[in-house]
Amino acid sequence: MALDATGALPASRTEPDGSAVVRILSYNIRSMRDDEDALARVIRACAPDVVLVQEAPRFFRWRKHAARLAAKSELVMLSGGATAAGPMLLCSLRATVERTEDVLLPLTPGLHRRGLATAVVRFGAVRLGLVSCHLGLREDERYAQAGLVLDRVAALGTPYTIVAGDLNERPGGPAFTRLTATLRDGWDAAPRGTAHTHPADRPHQRIDAILATDGVDFLGCGVPPHLDPTDLTAATDHLPVLAAVRLRAAV
Repeated sequence: MALDATGALPASRTEPDGSAVVRILSYNIRSMRDDEDALARVIRACAPDVVLVQEAPRFFRWRKHAARLAAKSELVMLSGGATAAGPMLLCSLRATVERTEDVLLPLTPGLHRRGLATAVVRFGAVRLGLVSCHLGLREDERYAQAGLVLDRVAALGTPYTIVAGDLNERPGGPAFTRLTATLRDGWDAAPRGTAHTHPADRPHQRIDAILATDGVDFLGCGVPPHLDPTDLTAATDHLPVLAAVRLRAAV
């Protein structure tokens, strides 16, 4: 199988049997408050087919800011942003979009509103559901939101679904455990690169993850080792998580 330029992960491709190799990026971009050009360089260096963003711009002219990031990253905006309370989806032109939906989760009084950016896309004949999430700061809120994420996965009705985002919790926590009781953790399945994602300048905890339903074959998942460290610390306060997955065509 062809690898990307670094040899770290398989490159995007459609295989002779109709299966698709897809590169998935999850990235908390801190509302683009940092170095926007560095952020775009990091995204481009990952060569993703889809990007599941957290903390996208949500306020004044947020669509303009999101569209500018998509253009600089050589991608297009798929869904989310302020209408999903922060999560957003970007994709390459390789993806064919079937539908999108932004979902607002119940508001916990006194805390930030949370939501989900969701979509169904196709790579060739393979259909893939996407859910970008950013769970809350309080443990009980995160646990309840994890259940709502799983409900949304079931509602998408796709043969494969990727859930990715800033879980605000380390593996073993209640919400993380609730999700991984149903979904596979990419880092556990096929670790590649490094695990810790936060903070970007001295990462010591893994609170960002890419998860998937059964049948998604992880070929590698983690913080890519080849990215420019100066760009990583200038772009935002989280490190990106990149996965390559194989999605087998239906028989």
